[in-house]
Amino acid sequence: MSLPRFLARAGLALAVALPLLAQADATLTLDQVIAGPQRTPARQQRDVYRHPAQTLDFFGLRPNQTVVEVWPGGGWYTEILGPYLNGHGRYYAAQVSADVDKERADEVTGFDKTLGTHPELYDHVAVLTFEPPQQVDIRPAGGADLVLTFRNVHNWLKDGSAPAAFAAFYRALKPGGVLGVEEHRAAPGTSLQQMIDTGYVTEEAVIKLAQSAGFKLAARAEINANPNDTKDYPNGVWSLPPSYKGGDQDRARFAAIGESDRMTLKFIKPAP
Repeated sequence: MSLPRFLARAGLALAVALPLLAQADATLTLDQVIAGPQRTPARQQRDVYRHPAQTLDFFGLRPNQTVVEVWPGGGWYTEILGPYLNGHGRYYAAQVSADVDKERADEVTGFDKTLGTHPELYDHVAVLTFEPPQQVDIRPAGGADLVLTFRNVHNWLKDGSAPAAFAAFYRALKPGGVLGVEEHRAAPGTSLQQMIDTGYVTEEAVIKLAQSAGFKLAARAEINANPNDTKDYPNGVWSLPPSYKGGDQDRARFAAIGESDRMTLKFIKPAP
Protein backbone atom coordinates (compact mmCIF):
# COMPACT_ATOMS: atom_id res chain seq x y z
CA MET A 1 0.00 0.00 0.00
CA SER A 2 1.34 3.48 -0.86
CA LEU A 3 2.15 5.90 1.93
CA PRO A 4 -0.51 8.50 0.90
CA ARG A 5 -3.18 5.79 0.69
CA PHE A 6 -2.19 4.45 4.10
CA LEU A 7 -2.35 7.92 5.63
CA ALA A 8 -5.73 8.63 4.05
CA ARG A 9 -7.14 5.42 5.47
CA ALA A 10 -5.81 6.32 8.88
CA GLY A 11 -7.49 9.70 8.67
CA LEU A 12 -4.25 11.61 9.24
CA ALA A 13 -3.56 15.12 8.09
CA LEU A 14 -1.13 14.88 5.18
CA ALA A 15 0.27 18.33 5.85
CA VAL A 16 1.61 17.07 9.16
CA ALA A 17 2.04 13.36 8.57
CA LEU A 18 4.01 13.45 5.33
CA PRO A 19 6.84 15.61 6.68
CA LEU A 20 7.02 13.38 9.73
CA LEU A 21 7.02 10.09 7.88
CA ALA A 22 8.67 10.82 4.56
CA GLN A 23 10.71 14.01 4.58
CA ALA A 24 13.62 13.47 6.96
CA ASP A 25 15.44 16.40 5.35
CA ALA A 26 12.62 18.86 6.14
CA THR A 27 12.81 21.13 9.15
CA LEU A 28 9.61 20.76 11.15
CA THR A 29 8.47 23.27 13.69
CA LEU A 30 8.18 22.06 17.24
CA ASP A 31 4.45 22.73 17.17
CA GLN A 32 4.09 20.52 14.08
CA VAL A 33 5.86 17.65 15.81
CA ILE A 34 3.85 18.05 19.01
CA ALA A 35 0.63 17.93 16.97
CA GLY A 36 1.90 15.04 14.85
CA PRO A 37 0.14 11.69 14.37
CA GLN A 38 3.10 9.78 15.81
CA ARG A 39 2.15 10.85 19.33
CA THR A 40 0.15 8.49 21.52
CA PRO A 41 -3.23 10.09 22.34
CA ALA A 42 -2.93 9.25 26.04
CA ARG A 43 0.42 11.02 26.16
CA GLN A 44 -0.84 13.96 24.13
CA GLN A 45 -3.62 14.49 26.67
CA ARG A 46 -0.96 15.24 29.29
CA ASP A 47 0.34 18.26 27.40
CA VAL A 48 -1.93 20.41 29.55
CA TYR A 49 0.25 19.49 32.55
CA ARG A 50 3.64 19.08 30.88
CA HIS A 51 3.68 22.04 28.46
CA PRO A 52 6.22 20.46 26.09
CA ALA A 53 6.48 23.36 23.62
CA GLN A 54 7.12 25.98 26.29
CA THR A 55 9.43 23.71 28.28
CA LEU A 56 11.62 22.73 25.33
CA ASP A 57 11.71 26.30 24.07
CA PHE A 58 12.84 27.47 27.52
CA PHE A 59 15.70 24.94 27.44
CA GLY A 60 16.72 26.28 24.01
CA LEU A 61 16.00 23.21 21.88
CA ARG A 62 16.92 23.59 18.20
CA PRO A 63 16.49 21.03 15.37
CA ASN A 64 20.22 20.81 14.58
CA GLN A 65 21.36 20.02 18.13
CA THR A 66 22.80 16.90 19.69
CA VAL A 67 20.46 16.13 22.58
CA VAL A 68 20.74 13.54 25.35
CA GLU A 69 17.58 12.74 27.29
CA VAL A 70 18.39 10.96 30.55
CA TRP A 71 16.01 8.22 31.65
CA PRO A 72 13.26 8.84 29.08
CA GLY A 73 10.93 6.32 30.71
CA GLY A 74 8.43 4.90 28.25
CA GLY A 75 9.21 7.60 25.69
CA TRP A 76 6.86 10.50 26.44
CA TYR A 77 9.35 13.11 25.23
CA THR A 78 10.89 10.67 22.73
CA GLU A 79 7.76 11.02 20.60
CA ILE A 80 8.63 14.71 20.29
CA LEU A 81 12.43 14.82 20.39
CA GLY A 82 13.01 11.91 18.03
CA PRO A 83 11.06 13.31 15.05
CA TYR A 84 12.09 16.90 15.75
CA LEU A 85 15.80 16.05 15.64
CA ASN A 86 15.46 13.57 12.78
CA GLY A 87 17.50 14.71 9.78
CA HIS A 88 19.40 17.69 11.18
CA GLY A 89 20.17 16.84 14.80
CA ARG A 90 20.81 13.75 16.88
CA TYR A 91 18.81 12.28 19.75
CA TYR A 92 20.42 10.04 22.38
CA ALA A 93 18.29 8.26 24.96
CA ALA A 94 20.29 7.46 28.10
CA GLN A 95 18.08 4.66 29.36
CA VAL A 96 18.08 2.44 32.42
CA SER A 97 19.15 -1.16 32.04
CA ALA A 98 16.26 -3.55 32.51
CA ASP A 99 18.77 -6.17 33.66
CA VAL A 100 19.94 -3.89 36.47
CA ASP A 101 16.84 -1.91 37.37
CA LYS A 102 14.03 -4.46 37.60
CA GLU A 103 11.60 -1.89 39.05
CA ARG A 104 11.81 0.18 35.85
CA ALA A 105 11.82 -2.72 33.39
CA ASP A 106 8.27 -1.87 32.24
CA GLU A 107 9.47 1.58 31.21
CA VAL A 108 12.19 0.06 29.04
CA THR A 109 9.59 -2.19 27.42
CA GLY A 110 7.39 0.84 26.78
CA PHE A 111 10.31 2.77 25.34
CA ASP A 112 11.17 -0.05 22.95
CA LYS A 113 7.52 -0.17 21.90
CA THR A 114 7.58 3.56 21.19
CA LEU A 115 10.62 3.17 18.92
CA GLY A 116 8.98 0.25 17.13
CA THR A 117 5.73 2.07 16.44
CA HIS A 118 7.27 4.35 13.80
CA PRO A 119 10.74 3.01 12.99
CA GLU A 120 11.01 5.47 10.10
CA LEU A 121 11.00 8.27 12.69
CA TYR A 122 13.20 6.64 15.31
CA ASP A 123 15.77 4.58 13.42
CA HIS A 124 18.33 7.34 14.06
CA VAL A 125 17.82 7.22 17.83
CA ALA A 126 20.92 6.10 19.73
CA VAL A 127 20.24 4.30 23.01
CA LEU A 128 22.84 4.50 25.78
CA THR A 129 22.84 2.88 29.20
CA PHE A 130 22.85 5.17 32.21
CA GLU A 131 23.02 3.49 35.63
CA PRO A 132 24.81 5.79 38.06
CA PRO A 133 27.20 5.54 39.71
CA GLN A 134 28.58 2.59 37.68
CA GLN A 135 27.54 3.27 34.07
CA VAL A 136 27.68 7.02 33.52
CA ASP A 137 29.46 7.63 30.20
CA ILE A 138 26.77 9.30 28.09
CA ARG A 139 28.91 11.81 26.20
CA PRO A 140 28.23 11.67 22.44
CA ALA A 141 31.09 12.15 20.00
CA GLY A 142 31.85 15.87 20.07
CA GLY A 143 29.68 16.42 23.12
CA ALA A 144 26.02 17.30 23.59
CA ASP A 145 24.41 20.68 23.10
CA LEU A 146 21.60 19.84 25.47
CA VAL A 147 21.08 17.29 28.26
CA LEU A 148 17.52 16.92 29.52
CA THR A 149 16.00 15.04 32.41
CA PHE A 150 12.37 15.07 33.46
CA ARG A 151 11.22 14.07 36.97
CA ASN A 152 14.17 11.80 37.77
CA VAL A 153 16.27 13.58 40.39
CA HIS A 154 14.33 12.03 43.29
CA ASN A 155 15.36 8.56 42.08
CA TRP A 156 19.05 9.46 42.19
CA LEU A 157 18.66 11.04 45.61
CA LYS A 158 17.05 7.83 46.85
CA ASP A 159 19.92 5.58 45.77
CA GLY A 160 22.65 8.11 46.58
CA SER A 161 23.83 8.47 42.98
CA ALA A 162 22.72 12.09 42.37
CA PRO A 163 26.24 13.61 42.55
CA ALA A 164 27.53 11.02 40.07
CA ALA A 165 24.57 11.68 37.78
CA PHE A 166 25.11 15.44 37.65
CA ALA A 167 28.84 14.97 37.13
CA ALA A 168 28.00 12.74 34.15
CA PHE A 169 25.70 15.41 32.70
CA TYR A 170 28.52 17.94 32.98
CA ARG A 171 30.97 15.67 31.17
CA ALA A 172 28.44 14.92 28.43
CA LEU A 173 27.98 18.57 27.45
CA LYS A 174 30.06 20.81 25.25
CA PRO A 175 31.31 24.00 26.91
CA GLY A 176 28.38 26.38 26.80
CA GLY A 177 25.94 23.46 26.65
CA VAL A 178 22.68 23.41 28.58
CA LEU A 179 21.33 21.08 31.25
CA GLY A 180 17.53 21.22 31.52
CA VAL A 181 15.93 19.80 34.66
CA GLU A 182 12.26 19.37 35.46
CA GLU A 183 11.43 17.88 38.85
CA HIS A 184 8.61 17.59 41.37
CA ARG A 185 9.06 20.59 43.66
CA ALA A 186 9.14 20.34 47.45
CA ALA A 187 8.62 23.23 49.83
CA PRO A 188 11.82 24.94 51.02
CA GLY A 189 13.23 23.26 54.11
CA THR A 190 12.05 19.76 53.21
CA SER A 191 14.51 17.21 54.55
CA LEU A 192 16.40 14.75 52.37
CA GLN A 193 14.45 11.84 53.87
CA GLN A 194 11.16 13.59 53.12
CA MET A 195 12.30 14.12 49.53
CA ILE A 196 13.11 10.44 49.21
CA ASP A 197 9.80 9.40 50.77
CA THR A 198 7.53 11.78 48.86
CA GLY A 199 9.30 12.24 45.50
CA TYR A 200 9.26 16.02 45.90
CA VAL A 201 12.69 17.72 45.80
CA THR A 202 13.59 21.26 46.79
CA GLU A 203 14.94 23.64 44.19
CA GLU A 204 17.81 24.34 46.57
CA ALA A 205 18.84 20.67 46.51
CA VAL A 206 18.82 20.48 42.70
CA ILE A 207 20.72 23.74 42.31
CA LYS A 208 23.31 22.61 44.84
CA LEU A 209 23.82 19.32 42.99
CA ALA A 210 24.24 21.12 39.67
CA GLN A 211 26.57 23.76 41.03
CA SER A 212 28.69 21.15 42.79
CA ALA A 213 29.17 19.48 39.39
CA GLY A 214 30.34 22.78 37.88
CA PHE A 215 27.13 24.17 36.36
CA LYS A 216 25.88 27.75 36.57
CA LEU A 217 22.18 28.41 37.09
CA ALA A 218 21.00 30.33 34.01
CA ALA A 219 17.24 30.65 34.53
CA ARG A 220 14.17 29.36 36.31
CA ALA A 221 10.67 29.09 34.85
CA GLU A 222 7.21 28.53 36.29
CA ILE A 223 5.98 26.79 33.13
CA ASN A 224 5.18 23.58 35.03
CA ALA A 225 4.03 25.09 38.32
CA ASN A 226 0.80 23.84 39.89
CA PRO A 227 -0.41 25.92 42.86
CA ASN A 228 -3.15 23.37 43.57
CA ASP A 229 -0.58 20.75 44.58
CA THR A 230 -0.43 20.73 48.41
CA LYS A 231 2.28 18.01 48.47
CA ASP A 232 0.93 16.31 51.62
CA TYR A 233 -0.50 13.03 50.33
CA PRO A 234 -0.27 9.53 51.83
CA ASN A 235 1.60 8.18 48.79
CA GLY A 236 3.63 11.29 48.07
CA VAL A 237 3.70 12.59 44.52
CA TRP A 238 2.56 9.17 43.31
CA SER A 239 -0.90 9.87 44.77
CA LEU A 240 -1.47 12.28 41.87
CA PRO A 241 -2.03 11.46 38.22
CA PRO A 242 -0.78 9.67 36.27
CA SER A 243 0.25 7.21 39.01
CA TYR A 244 -2.83 7.24 41.31
CA LYS A 245 -0.95 4.96 43.68
CA GLY A 246 -3.84 5.03 46.15
CA GLY A 247 -6.19 3.48 43.62
CA ASP A 248 -9.74 4.77 43.92
CA GLN A 249 -9.11 6.39 47.30
CA ASP A 250 -9.65 10.14 46.77
CA ARG A 251 -9.08 9.64 43.06
CA ALA A 252 -11.48 12.40 42.02
CA ARG A 253 -9.74 14.88 44.32
CA PHE A 254 -6.32 13.98 42.95
CA ALA A 255 -7.60 14.17 39.37
CA ALA A 256 -8.89 17.69 40.06
CA ILE A 257 -5.46 18.72 41.41
CA GLY A 258 -3.72 17.42 38.30
CA GLU A 259 -0.07 16.51 37.97
CA SER A 260 2.55 17.74 40.41
CA ASP A 261 3.96 21.21 40.97
CA ARG A 262 7.31 21.18 39.16
CA MET A 263 10.44 23.27 39.00
CA THR A 264 11.91 23.94 35.57
CA LEU A 265 15.60 24.89 35.78
CA LYS A 266 18.16 25.74 33.10
CA PHE A 267 21.88 25.34 33.82
CA ILE A 268 24.91 26.19 31.68
CA LYS A 269 28.24 24.43 31.47
CA PRO A 270 30.62 27.41 31.47
CA ALA A 271 32.97 27.86 28.56
CA PRO A 272 36.66 27.72 29.53
